[in-house]
Amino acid sequence: MSDGKSPQLNYIQNAEISPRKNKAEVNKIPQKYVDRTLGCRHEIKYIISESKAQALARFVHPYLQPDRYSKLQPSGSYPIVSLYLDSDNLQLARETMTGKANRYKLRIRGYTDEPEYPLFLEIKRRVNTVIIKSRSRIMHDNIENLLSGMSLPPQNYTIDEEALKQFQFYMKNINARPMILIRYMRQAFESSLENRVRVTFDRELCYKVTQTPEVKFGGTGWQHHSYTMGNVILEIKFTARYPGWLNQMVKAFDLRQESVSKYATSIKQSYLLRFCAPQLGGQ
Repeated sequence: MSDGKSPQLNYIQNAEISPRKNKAEVNKIPQKYVDRTLGCRHEIKYIISESKAQALARFVHPYLQPDRYSKLQPSGSYPIVSLYLDSDNLQLARETMTGKANRYKLRIRGYTDEPEYPLFLEIKRRVNTVIIKSRSRIMHDNIENLLSGMSLPPQNYTIDEEALKQFQFYMKNINARPMILIRYMRQAFESSLENRVRVTFDRELCYKVTQTPEVKFGGTGWQHHSYTMGNVILEIKFTARYPGWLNQMVKAFDLRQESVSKYATSIKQSYLLRFCAPQLGGQ
């Protein structure tokens, strides 16, 4: 199997852009984590070419600024890795593939392999066309206990107890377990105005089938994602009205909206679908 490595992702091994290189920034992170990911929003996705992505990034610059993580990296992009959980029959993946209006995903997200840096338990719900996301900060050494249903002892950092309990409830309800890791590089722009807008460009999408309760970029077994190979996933997220300049951008660049789920398409490309949900194998 391919290890899925790329020049941009090798920093995980050589710590080129590890949080230790930005201690001043890490120390500024408040004890109570502030969610900057637009917890309740509308979300539109596109698959575009690299040349169009670069042109779009130039277009949005007068309206949006690079987010706090993009600003830290010389390349303007930062890594994301997520461990997705699902039932043995891939209920959550199937609901996405069949277009169920009200559905959710369970994942644990990280931005580095360094154990002293936090991870985030996330529930991403879709209610018709609205995305609602809740998350709770945890540490690497808490994952196994949390996935076994145990509660956390008092920690020296703030935890969103309600989000954590909801995650465990949803997980127990379908007997969810670790299913697949997904990683990519993200370039993100955002607005801090009341009508929050966020535009992201995701590149180098890879996946790795796993049953291990671990959120890591490194290791072998990574596979490049054929569905988006050489292309970029563009996501437009906004909390209230759709700004006029975004409408102009979509028309000017002839963007065609697509239904793109990194989780569902990774499951479909992996062998899991053949063994866990053969009724969807031909879709």
